Amino acid sequence: MQGCSLVHRARLHSAQTGRIEMTAQEGGCLCGRIRYATRAQPARVTVCHCRFCQKATGSAYMVEPIFDAADFAVLSGEPRVFDQVSAGSGKIVHVHFCADCGTKLWLSFERFPDAFGIYAGTFDDPCWFEIEAATAKHIFLGTARPDTVIPAGLPTYVEHATTNDGTPQSATVFETCHQMGRG
Repeated sequence: MQGCSLVHRARLHSAQTGRIEMTAQEGGCLCGRIRYATRAQPARVTVCHCRFCQKATGSAYMVEPIFDAADFAVLSGEPRVFDQVSAGSGKIVHVHFCADCGTKLWLSFERFPDAFGIYAGTFDDPCWFEIEAATAKHIFLGTARPDTVIPAGLPTYVEHATTNDGTPQSATVFETCHQMGRG
């Protein structure tokens, strides 16, 4: 792996024009059986610290660029799907993964049917998109590990950024880097 400097181009067939178009990035599972591509920048980036994301990633949090469904395509392979009812919304989260190597690749959502959330580490270049205040947020800080450091300037939320009915929650923005276990 060449780290965060590797850039890959993919080709997607456009249903509207019938042409093959260049896309932004591609990625896939560990064994290479499943490949996907995106054709745009993420609509937003969510860094989620909830227990579901901790368990799903085996890590402290999940970095999840969110894409419009129209900007996402499976290039090869067919993932298996595990359905999990969200403890927060009561809606189903569909976890798409490779049945051969077990890599979790992306999420689709009953609550947000036109969106795909990709496990950022599965991109060929996991650092190709920006995590910046205008388009990113940290959610579920109420369950974040106490040693997690939150960067300055990003909107943060104790739980989700919106209520189940879509009402936006108030964000907290730290002026300096903030370690969760410290006041």
